[in-house]
Amino acid sequence: MENWYVPITIVPAIGLLLLSTSNLLVALSSEIKNLLDKEANREELLNPKLSQLKILSNVMIALYLSVACFVISGLLAGLFQSIGKAFGGAIYISIGGIACALFGLGALIIYSVRAVKIRQDQFHKSC
Repeated sequence: MENWYVPITIVPAIGLLLLSTSNLLVALSSEIKNLLDKEANREELLNPKLSQLKILSNVMIALYLSVACFVISGLLAGLFQSIGKAFGGAIYISIGGIACALFGLGALIIYSVRAVKIRQDQFHKSC
């Protein structure tokens, strides 16, 4: 991998995804806490929201793994390049990082679609 710095340049973008996902996680945790405090319609809304919380937790894990893969890939490729040797495994580590990031993005899409459906159900039950 001749351009060892390429995987590391992707890390800030994934960092922004991690930041926004952690904000979603905190907001969802607050909603779940509020539902636990209320008695009415608690069970009907609590289970889907707990499922959403699990999805967000998995997204966070995937994105953290992605960052780790990109950093390790860039670090190893840079170290090997500095001693004048080639390290072909860096590309495979980067591909692993890309796969983890794509899994996280796919799960965020699923989360978003389900969040809208949960909100619609919540609205219809309150009317």
